[in-house]
Amino acid sequence: MLFGSPINLKMNDAEVVYYPNFFNKIDSDIHFNNLLETINWKQDTITVFGKTHLQPRLTAFFANNNHSYKYSNIVMSPNPFSGNLLEIKNIIETELSIKFTSCLANLYRDGKDSNGWHADNEKELGEKPIIASVSFGEERVFHFKHRHEKDQKLKLILQHGSLLLMKGETQKYWLHQIPKTQKNIENRINLTFRIIA
Repeated sequence: MLFGSPINLKMNDAEVVYYPNFFNKIDSDIHFNNLLETINWKQDTITVFGKTHLQPRLTAFFANNNHSYKYSNIVMSPNPFSGNLLEIKNIIETELSIKFTSCLANLYRDGKDSNGWHADNEKELGEKPIIASVSFGEERVFHFKHRHEKDQKLKLILQHGSLLLMKGETQKYWLHQIPKTQKNIENRINLTFRIIA
C-alpha cells in the first residue's frame, strides 16, 4: 500500500506528481505476477505515416462501461475490471480521491518494446485529462518534452510500484515517451488509468 512522499515535478504548463513507492515491494511483486499471468495481452497493428506495423508492446483495455477507446487508428473494446486489476483500481481511487472509468494496460517485454512521443489527448478524455500511470516490473526511462519550449525537458526513472499522476493542462503542452533501450531487461507492466465519460 501507499508509503513515501509524493514529488511535485516542477514543469511549466503542467500538473505532474510522482509517487516513487506508491506500492511497496511485496505488493508490487504480487500485482506484477498476477497481471502478467491473468491479462489477455495482445499485439495490435498500428499505422504511422502511412505504414502499418506491429505495435512495439502488448496491450489490453478495461472499463466499467461499454465505451471503446481509440488512438493511432486502433479501436479497443473494453474488458470488465476484475480480480487484481480491480483491487489496484480501488486502492488508487481511495488514495487519490479520483474515480477512474478505464485502464489501458501495456506490457513491455524487453528493451526493444517502446512507446513513441505522444500525448494522451484524445477527445474522449476531456479537455484536461487525468492519467494515473502505475508501473510494475523492470524500471524504464520516461521522457517529457514541452511542445513549444524546446529547452523544457525532463527524464524520470519509473520504478517498480510507482505511480505518475498527470492532470491539468499537461497533455495539452507536453509530450512523453518510453524510448527503446539496449539494456538487457525483462518485462514491465504499465497501467494507465483514465476517465472516459
